[in-house]
Amino acid sequence: MIVGAGARIPDDTMLRREGHRVEYAFRRWIFCVAMTGASLQASPHNAAAANERWAGCVSVIVPVYNEAAHVDELLQAIQSSPVKKEIIIVDDGSTDGTRDKLRALPAIDDLTIVFHEKNSGKGAAIRTALTYARGEYVLIQDSDLEYDPQDYPALLRPLEQGRANIVYGVRPDRPERGLRFFLGAKLLTHLTNLLYGAGIHDEATCYKVFRSSLLAQVRLDCHRFEFCPEVTAKLCRLGEKIAEVPVSYNPRSAVEGKKIRHSDGWLAIWTLLRHRFTRRARWARSGRDAAAPFAVSFSRVPPA
Repeated sequence: MIVGAGARIPDDTMLRREGHRVEYAFRRWIFCVAMTGASLQASPHNAAAANERWAGCVSVIVPVYNEAAHVDELLQAIQSSPVKKEIIIVDDGSTDGTRDKLRALPAIDDLTIVFHEKNSGKGAAIRTALTYARGEYVLIQDSDLEYDPQDYPALLRPLEQGRANIVYGVRPDRPERGLRFFLGAKLLTHLTNLLYGAGIHDEATCYKVFRSSLLAQVRLDCHRFEFCPEVTAKLCRLGEKIAEVPVSYNPRSAVEGKKIRHSDGWLAIWTLLRHRFTRRARWARSGRDAAAPFAVSFSRVPPA
């Protein structure tokens, strides 16, 4: 070998050191490749574990507006219900201190809290909550303590047994909620049965439970209380039959905070009529929206 003037010929020790460095780098590369492969092989297991985590779980959706006096009691009642669940509370622009109470809650497993920037309505809060829901089932829970979360097991049973994809909780057939609310609910129920052949007894009940995969097949447009007739109409148009179970009911008056109004009744009637004749292609879809449809100012989501 010809070497230029001043060049230094490496001795055996230097060559051995260089060889060790190359060997170490090669082994490190092999190790990284092996770990990457192991990670890729483990991912199906992780996916299966995630699916198992939410199998049989019900996502309890709670729209809240100005319920500072009841929100703590409501949350305790939901948590004490003996079912596998996650809770998603959407505060729809409260101004009475409800937000302060929700924000002050400690981080709780499987409790999601979301604040709308402004009041947009019960239907809007449900639509936002659906983008956070991970459970196999979805259950709607009003925040006014009229309904008892101890009824969850009975509501979920037809779904768990594969006998239905939708379950409604039927309130006692008495005018204890006030005559106008009672008669209004009766009218909506009869109209639903006439237009859709639903054969149900309480269309306006809060307690509605759905298989999540079914609910993801329809696009919801509701903002206020027209959620009930809209979801009923669209799922009936898909050919689904609604199972029913009796539930307890403790009605409260407008003075006590009940928020539904006469105008909501007329909107419900229009919603039932409109969706009977709307083409399914305009609202049927194949998956749930990824983003919340209304502006959110705060959210606290537990780890997956």
